[in-house]
Amino acid sequence: MKIAIHHNPHSFSDRWIKYCEKENIEYKVVDAFDSNIIAQLKGYDIFMWHHHHAQYKDVLTAKRILFALEHAGVKVFPDFRTGWHFDDKVAQKYLLEAMGAPLVPSYVFYDKKQALAWAKNTSYPKVFKLKGGAGASNVKLVKNFNQASALIHKSFGKGFKQYDGVQALKEKIRKFKIGKENFTNVLKAFIRVFIPTDFSRQQPVERGYVYFQDFMPNNDLDIRVIVIGNKAFAIKRLVRENDFRASGSGEIDYTNDIDLDCLKIAFDIHGKIKSQCTAFDFIFSQDNKPLIVEISYGFSVEAYDNCKGYWDKELIWHEKNIIPQKWMVEELIKN
Repeated sequence: MKIAIHHNPHSFSDRWIKYCEKENIEYKVVDAFDSNIIAQLKGYDIFMWHHHHAQYKDVLTAKRILFALEHAGVKVFPDFRTGWHFDDKVAQKYLLEAMGAPLVPSYVFYDKKQALAWAKNTSYPKVFKLKGGAGASNVKLVKNFNQASALIHKSFGKGFKQYDGVQALKEKIRKFKIGKENFTNVLKAFIRVFIPTDFSRQQPVERGYVYFQDFMPNNDLDIRVIVIGNKAFAIKRLVRENDFRASGSGEIDYTNDIDLDCLKIAFDIHGKIKSQCTAFDFIFSQDNKPLIVEISYGFSVEAYDNCKGYWDKELIWHEKNIIPQKWMVEELIKN
């Protein structure tokens, strides 16, 4: 079994490479952006690429290359079922609804008049989101029709930049105050307010659609459950102070006191999708039912190092150190 890996430091690939070396698995590091990348992969059984939503070249071409190789019979990570909906909340809405998953009620419109008519008659608050972005970026609480109307007009007008430098700076300052960020990164964020990132300059603005979800009150945390094969691990993420968003807060509770219904739903939907790796974000309805906010195949590498163990498909808890990236390689070799 020969594995090719596109290496991006501080991504899953660090641990994929380390695992291959430890287990004497034949591998080579490749640059997926080489024009002859397909030719370079001749003779390799597996190709792995932890592509990132905030790397423009990744966004532009990763899925094209991965899915082309999958057509040719090469095992890839992430494969089509795992990654086609990555960083696209609207696509996830359709997928989860089609799978019968308990999704937070979600609404998407491609016509301004229809969106305004809905906004005039719906209840508030609602949560506005762009289809892309992680760590609760591009997410706003909408308290009334006037705010919704302004967002709808902008969505069908000049649109939204995918990177909001002012909001990014505020988030860096917040994390700096609680000891989760260093001053250098705060300074870099300040500079990016005036000098946009390459990603911001290259990505098109988001326009031509508008996406809302119902707001679920009284959630002071969310639950992130990640399923790989027949194993699941989870954390609780606390919401920011004076905010409603938990994703990206940096405040994590590493506990195995996780609602079992969340685990059951995660295993069930993961199996229905036939995904290699699925990260589910759960919050709870007012009658205390778990609802999925969104899903992803990717997640922060270091954030889960303190997890105390994992659950198997029978929901039996196994207390031991986990290395999820090792499981990814093992599943590819096994299947």
